[in-house]
Amino acid sequence: MLITTTPTIEGRPIQDYRGIVTGEVIIGANVLKDFMAGLRDFFGGRSGSYEKVLIEAKDAAMKEMSERAEALRANAIVGVDIDYETIGQGNSMIMVACSGTAVVI
Repeated sequence: MLITTTPTIEGRPIQDYRGIVTGEVIIGANVLKDFMAGLRDFFGGRSGSYEKVLIEAKDAAMKEMSERAEALRANAIVGVDIDYETIGQGNSMIMVACSGTAVVI
């Protein structure tokens, strides 16, 4: 599955539009990660544990979107947008949502 943020793929004309596809993942951030991130906020630096969670959530959302495109018999997704949001009580959950247009090239 070819996935791109651009609306077209150079040299590969779109033959058919199959529809909008999405992928959504909501993942919890546990107390230990919150504690470690708090220390990083205080002392400075990157939060590797949160970065890992974000990467896992993004990959899962992209996989879900790709599976939905395959179900429509598409072989590419164009115009992909990825959004990150914190939700839940105390912003304890991370949501990753992606969307794009499933196409046949």
